[in-house]
Amino acid sequence: MKRLGPDLKMPEPKVPDFLADIFYDLHDRRLLAPIALVVVAIAAVPFLLSGGADEAAPAVGAATAPAEAETAKAATLTVVEAKPGLREYRKRLAGRRPTDPFMQRFTGSVSKEGGQGSEEPASATTSSTSSSETSNGAETETTGSTESGPTTTTESAGASPNAKPEDALVFYAFAGSVQITRTTANADGTTERVGPVLHKGILPPAVLPGPKAEVVTYMGIGPRTHRPLFMVSNEVTEVSGEGKCISGSDPCQLIELKPGSPEIFVYGRAGVRYRIKVTKVEPVATGHS
Repeated sequence: MKRLGPDLKMPEPKVPDFLADIFYDLHDRRLLAPIALVVVAIAAVPFLLSGGADEAAPAVGAATAPAEAETAKAATLTVVEAKPGLREYRKRLAGRRPTDPFMQRFTGSVSKEGGQGSEEPASATTSSTSSSETSNGAETETTGSTESGPTTTTESAGASPNAKPEDALVFYAFAGSVQITRTTANADGTTERVGPVLHKGILPPAVLPGPKAEVVTYMGIGPRTHRPLFMVSNEVTEVSGEGKCISGSDPCQLIELKPGSPEIFVYGRAGVRYRIKVTKVEPVATGHS
C-alpha cells in the first residue's frame, strides 16, 4: 500500500555528551552498583521512618504514667525557710584559731636515700631521747615521755652553737667517686699511660676527666636502678665495656655504669683511650633550707 504524502523520519534519541561521559566514567570505576544502592536507600528512608514512629507511639504513651507520678510526688514536698545565720562563716569558724602559714609545725627524719621522713605534729605527745654527760666524759641515752607541747632538742657537750635545727630541710645530692686511666698511643708504636687518678666527691653535673678533655659528664643516678649516669661526648668514637646504653647508638649518648665495672671510651682523632670505673656513689648533704 502506498503512503500518501512525504515520508516523515522520527528523530533518533541521543543522550547528552556529559551524561554519557558520567555513565562511562562510573562504569569504568565500578561505581554504578553503589550509586544505585544509595538511591534505593534514600527512597526507602521515609517509609522506614514513618513505620518506626507508629510502633514507638505506644511506648511514649506508656512512659507518661511514671512522669505523672513523679509530678504528684514533687507536689507534696515541703518548703523549708532559709536561715542565713547557718551560713555565717564567723559563727561556723568560731571554735578554730588562725595559724601562721610560715611557722614550721611538723618535724621529720631524713632517710638514707635522701628523702623526707614521715611528718608528725610538733605538739603531739612523743617519746624523746636526750643525751647526758657522765663523769668520765661519755654520753648515755635516757628515754622518757614528754607532755604535749613543742618538741625541743638538747645539745650535747661540745656541739657548735651555729648548728642547724632538726626541723630544717636538708638538701642531698648523690656524689660519685671515679677512677680514670688515660692511655695514649705514640707515633713510634709505644703507649703512654697515666693513672689511675681518683676523683672523689663529684657532684652532678661534672665534666670528666676535665675541661680540656670532656669525655663524659656525670649526671647523677638513674631513678629506677640508682646507678650512675654519664652523658657521652660527641667526640667519643667508640665505647666498650659492661655499661648499659640508655640513649643513642654508635656510639652511645647516655650510658649507665655499674660501680666496680670499668668502661673504655676512645676520645678524639688521636684515639686516646680513657678507662673509667665508678668506685662508689653516696648521698651527701649540699645545704639547708
